[in-house]
Amino acid sequence: MKVVHYTEVPLEPVNAEGAEGAKIRWLVAQKDGAPNFALRLFELEPGGHTPHHTHDWEHEAWVVSGTGKLVTDRGEFKFAAGDAMYVDPNMMHSFHNTGDDVLKFLCIIPHEKPVVKRTLNPFADGEANDC
Repeated sequence: MKVVHYTEVPLEPVNAEGAEGAKIRWLVAQKDGAPNFALRLFELEPGGHTPHHTHDWEHEAWVVSGTGKLVTDRGEFKFAAGDAMYVDPNMMHSFHNTGDDVLKFLCIIPHEKPVVKRTLNPFADGEANDC
């Protein structure tokens, strides 16, 4: 379990090629014991953006403050504080700050290697997965 104010989590630069004016806070991560997902807070400076990229997993995002656009291979979609977004797996995408203030949005992703929880099998020797 973890309870922390977001300002207590380090704000780190996004060093991926193509990112500009982008920072991230890993609010909940695998190092915190979360077995499946990471919760991240992105902060984009005015004019800043994440890299235009793709990956095998989906994104769920929620805009905390600011305005921006989601650039995808299906077009550009404007968003603002309070909006929720879903990005399909394998879709090219990037998030851009189109406003004058810092854009903040939460983003949930799965871990690349989720923790496999094993428990003792009461009916046999050894472990059993929790299916």
